[in-house]
Amino acid sequence: MATFVPLLTRDQIDRLPERAREVVEYRKSGLSLNHIQGCSLGCAYCIRHTYGLWDENQPVALMSDAEAVRELVEHRYFQPQMTPVQLFNRATEPFLPKVRPHTFAVLEDLDRRELTNHVLVITRHQLKPDDIGRMNRLRHLKVTLLFTYSGIDDQRIEPYPSHVAAASLKLMSAPTERRYRTVLYWRPLVPGLNDSAEHLAAAHELGTHADATVFTGLFYREEIAAYYKANGLPEPYEDTARRKIVPETLERRILGTFNDSRKLFRKTSCAVSYVHGVPDYNGHYGVRELCDICPLVQLGRCAQAHRVPTAEDIHDVARVLPEVEGLEVVDISPRAAVVSGLTTEQPRYFLQHALGFQVHDVRHPHHAHRHGRADIGWKGTTP
Repeated sequence: MATFVPLLTRDQIDRLPERAREVVEYRKSGLSLNHIQGCSLGCAYCIRHTYGLWDENQPVALMSDAEAVRELVEHRYFQPQMTPVQLFNRATEPFLPKVRPHTFAVLEDLDRRELTNHVLVITRHQLKPDDIGRMNRLRHLKVTLLFTYSGIDDQRIEPYPSHVAAASLKLMSAPTERRYRTVLYWRPLVPGLNDSAEHLAAAHELGTHADATVFTGLFYREEIAAYYKANGLPEPYEDTARRKIVPETLERRILGTFNDSRKLFRKTSCAVSYVHGVPDYNGHYGVRELCDICPLVQLGRCAQAHRVPTAEDIHDVARVLPEVEGLEVVDISPRAAVVSGLTTEQPRYFLQHALGFQVHDVRHPHHAHRHGRADIGWKGTTP
């Protein structure tokens, strides 16, 4: 039961916000494991605002690493060799000095089980030369290191400097032979803050060191907007949104800057799948406007794997989940299956990964050319 960070008592855990007590949670790019919570980096836009964890700036553990891994692999949503996993991606930084040993303990435990699942580790911290060898000793997992880099130099918004992530990406990408893969996670892009020609050029250069680059915008939820207002921070948008905001003009400028690149992606799962040489596990291929920047080799992989499920297929996959009793298949097209009757997003992600095909909730339509993004900054709302 020994941990490198303080282990909370049962009473302390019971006093946490409800969502913070959920150690395993399904998010869009994978089943997320978060038994270590608390971060000192202080990024103003952090998703921790939405979990009631913003004030927790020192990492603590809700359970031991071994218990957490067991909870993950025994979870009703986990499918060996299939379910993508995200490690410490909503409540802490996986390479904080005290968290680092837990990150490797979880990775090594999963690898000893001979699991071949994707494992995404998102970081902006300093990695070390010794980390190369330790990562390379993971023989089974498909590990992807995603280096969060924004180029934001306003320390009120991002106190921890972006150049650290840039240096870590270059370090971990340098070996010519390695089992893990690296991705430049260029985010959050915010108009007027880090979208100058100089910012875009710097990201383009940095992307040449990585196996792939993903660009995305800002989650500007109500809790984050309230924090910005309370602290006098420049508010990037007038409205909030449940999805990330990437204005149309910003996307066009990014694509123009990267017009000589064949390793730029709009979606995390597309980049992660590409760098491991497998089809996109989120099944984005049916949403054709996402694919116009993808490498031809990746388009071929995804085209070969693309299978449009029947309503019966969807219900067969859903039978193992008690929370989908009210599931109804509203529509199926080559783009996606549209369903209703799900009370939360989590079972939808399970269905999507089990089928390798896009599954959308009828309550949250996906509009053409901004698939899975907020409408802010785009003209019209034609589906």
